[in-house]
Amino acid sequence: MAVDTGQGAARPLAEQTEVVHLACKAIESVIDGKAGTIRLALTVLLAEGHLLIEDVPGVGKTMLAKALARSIDCTVRRVQFTPDLLPSDITGVNAFNQELRDFEFKPGPVFANILVGDEINRASPKTQSALLECMEERQVTVDGTTYHLESPFMVIATQNPIEMEGTYPLPEAQLDRFTARISIGYPSPEAELEMLDTHGLFSPLDRLESVATANDMRELITTVRGVHVAETIRHYVISLVNATRSSPELRLGASPRATLHLLRACRAYAALEGRDFVIPDDVQALAVPVLAHRLLPTADAIIERKLPERVLTRLIQRVPLPQRA
Repeated sequence: MAVDTGQGAARPLAEQTEVVHLACKAIESVIDGKAGTIRLALTVLLAEGHLLIEDVPGVGKTMLAKALARSIDCTVRRVQFTPDLLPSDITGVNAFNQELRDFEFKPGPVFANILVGDEINRASPKTQSALLECMEERQVTVDGTTYHLESPFMVIATQNPIEMEGTYPLPEAQLDRFTARISIGYPSPEAELEMLDTHGLFSPLDRLESVATANDMRELITTVRGVHVAETIRHYVISLVNATRSSPELRLGASPRATLHLLRACRAYAALEGRDFVIPDDVQALAVPVLAHRLLPTADAIIERKLPERVLTRLIQRVPLPQRA
């Protein structure tokens, strides 16, 4: 598969995705031993989605978000979510300009290619809702005026799942707007030993240089949209999503938005694998990170400690694979 660059020449898919593989290596120099997690984060970026990084303190959630943002030469803003943060602190505000004798719009940090939201669940629900419009529609409306956000646009949010004091649970409407939720996990002993050697002397993040530009990402996103998805694969995705809606262990299944996000992520995942078509393995590899955070277990399932991830894994095993035509 190749894409027309607008100058009559078509670049092969492998050549286009090379910048993403370079970004993977660059981020791995900061986050050791987490190649799969990093690859999934870049998959979400190419799928025009948003990423929620949820894990215990100290495993590198913010470091991964900052490394991903720094590996791409584009505008990056970081917001430290706190209880006193206001919606206008994110979206922007109309301020009176004394010289012009008129109100002037002051853009907030959301007007960037990558918005890093640290500890997103520490902000109030009112402030969290300020992200709903920009995450779904890629625009911001302030005082009746709509401002469009530049592509690529991605929200990378982090949160701590075990600390409840001073936090506000993310509402389902906002969770549903995150394409995927990932966990980093503890490093292996070898990776942690290497971390002690390198981080004690300098911060690898300071030496991380960008390997791709915003234009590279826009070109890749356009290519990803054209990755072929066979009719049988589409039916397989719908069958898997419908299985979550009819499961007796879940009181809330995946939404139609989740279906779209899963399909987009599969296209991006296939492109990173060097393919211009999606296979069932792509769907199975992405089903848990894309769907699990949107599912709500029943009260009985919670008592029996049946997490949505486990329920979804069993559903994946039960739903028949698509057959070749």
